[in-house]
Amino acid sequence: MSAALPFPSTPPAGSATIQAILDQVSRRVVGQEAMVERLLIGLLTGGHVLLEGVPGLAKTLTVRTLAETIRTSFQRIQFTPDLLPADVLGTQVFDQATGEFRIKRGPIFANIVLADEINRAPAKVQAALLEAMQEKQVTIGGQTFVLAEPFLVLATQNPIEQEGTYPLPEAQVDRFMLKLRVGYPTRAEEKEIMRRMSGGDTIPIEAAATPQAILLARREIAALHLDERIMDYIVDLVHATRTPADAGQPQLGALIEYGASPRATIALAQAARAFAYLRGRAYVVPDDVKAIAPDVLRHRVMTSFEAEAQGVSSDDVVTRLMAAVPAP
Repeated sequence: MSAALPFPSTPPAGSATIQAILDQVSRRVVGQEAMVERLLIGLLTGGHVLLEGVPGLAKTLTVRTLAETIRTSFQRIQFTPDLLPADVLGTQVFDQATGEFRIKRGPIFANIVLADEINRAPAKVQAALLEAMQEKQVTIGGQTFVLAEPFLVLATQNPIEQEGTYPLPEAQVDRFMLKLRVGYPTRAEEKEIMRRMSGGDTIPIEAAATPQAILLARREIAALHLDERIMDYIVDLVHATRTPADAGQPQLGALIEYGASPRATIALAQAARAFAYLRGRAYVVPDDVKAIAPDVLRHRVMTSFEAEAQGVSSDDVVTRLMAAVPAP
């Protein structure tokens, strides 16, 4: 992109708050910088995040730690095969003293909700989250309750081939702005984890931000400069998942069952803005889009049976499309 383009040069006002949050999280979480950064992107845009990885990779610890750095309400829901929708949303309870039904609110009524091992619950419970995640409201007994902002669902899941797991419905997966694949730490990181955690003592964390600061950061992110050519690049990337021939990759057509929807276009623009914000910039560059696009697109590109037969994953498809679509 041309260096002569008059980009805004003033850094975002909330950069200091974001750095304070990162400093606190790093006291307890070793490595996993990409995961922490993507969780912050979700928090700063109001986009829900799905973390996938085997047990023991600090997914739950990271989410809980991030929640502790903000002076806000937090609830953890352990998803199990016998969980009911009422256990998540709440239910009507008969009050014998008044002779009337009253609403008992469930754990979904919190600013940050950790849906732990979300794919261990059946589809009925998973679907109970859809209204809350998309509409930011919950309906119980015919009454609708608006959830307080900021509201964010951070979910963890085990790989679906593991025993006792249920694949998430496509409609629900699409509600997550980002899907992250969490990997193992390096040898050096694992040694540091052992040094910090083997004593059994919990490392204290201080609150570094308020809900008001997060909402202010969201407004700053929404105002970040997004050049017209960056917009075209984002649209071209998402469009290529539907018609790969337009990106010069006709051979991918047989490997893609469904491409990404316009929701992916919106999510990619928001996430790219937040990615730039975390780097103290008031404008988005193509590298911001490239860095965050795999996390936005991998769960929105449905591969075909032919792709499965060839061992081609959605990550492989997204990588090939990103290499084919020219950046501005």
